[in-house]
Amino acid sequence: MRTGNLNISIEKFVPEKHGFWDEFVASSNNGTLFHERKFLNYHPDDRFTDHSLVFFSDGKPVSLLPAVEYHQAGMRVFHSHRGSSFGGFIQPSDMSLDMHLKITGAFLDYLNQQDFHRVLITIPPIIYSRRLSNYTEFSLFRNHFRYLKRDISSVLYLEQSIESNIAKFRQSTRTAFRKAVKMGVEVRESDDYSSFYAILKKNLKIRHNVQPTHTLDELKDIKQRYPDRVRLYSAFVQDRMIAGIVLFDANDRVTLAFYISHDESCQEYRAVNILFKEVIQDSIRRGFKYLDYGIFTVNMEPNLGLARFKESFGAGGIFRDTLYLDLK
Repeated sequence: MRTGNLNISIEKFVPEKHGFWDEFVASSNNGTLFHERKFLNYHPDDRFTDHSLVFFSDGKPVSLLPAVEYHQAGMRVFHSHRGSSFGGFIQPSDMSLDMHLKITGAFLDYLNQQDFHRVLITIPPIIYSRRLSNYTEFSLFRNHFRYLKRDISSVLYLEQSIESNIAKFRQSTRTAFRKAVKMGVEVRESDDYSSFYAILKKNLKIRHNVQPTHTLDELKDIKQRYPDRVRLYSAFVQDRMIAGIVLFDANDRVTLAFYISHDESCQEYRAVNILFKEVIQDSIRRGFKYLDYGIFTVNMEPNLGLARFKESFGAGGIFRDTLYLDLK
């Protein structure tokens, strides 16, 4: 459909028509693995009602918005994207503020014409952008969006050498990973997702009484979709896996520790400490700028113990924001 906002037009995503989606994400300023159709399509067809959008200016695609729609408390809700860590507008590095404002205006015209009542957007943290910019947030706030929540994600800047990163560790963390070495803990990449998942599932049940975000089959499916961008680093004692970290290489700047877990009965080995030391070293080698440890807040409630653990590696906190607007 064409809106009243100058030359901006909007089309609902159709796979057969918009096959350029993943290529656009890969070349964009702020796109990630979580925005790609290859990732989003791991969800079963009946889990979400897709309502992703493609924005055009003079017939040329200028922005993407992965999204779903659903009904809640009598409202029709547009959510970008409920089945992903974050969504938001995906745009080129050189997009002007003027174009951002036009796209936002056209987007709101579209939502009103489609009779939506509420819109929610979770924006990728700013470190995921090649060119740092808050134009999206400015455009949304100028159109009366408000914060629904501001979660905090722990982020580590990767220095040029592992020695420089270790220098930022707390002394207790340096002692812990050196203890792991002395106790014979070995770290290596593994494809044994079943053993890791058993550790993860048990750990989450004990600590939080929750299930993992993905089923084992879903995690294996995502690994198959991204054999070079999803990695399991595991810690072993005499060939027994006692801990693991699953990394998602979100884009060429940031790798995300999506799952972190260990066997509670083996805490004395300090396996997660040596795992992160090795993950940091390998992430530097592979050319990443940041390691995202993931959020340690749930609806603005911080897990201070988890925060302290991540801070012990030199990580700081940045916002992972969710904004909303009630349209009616």
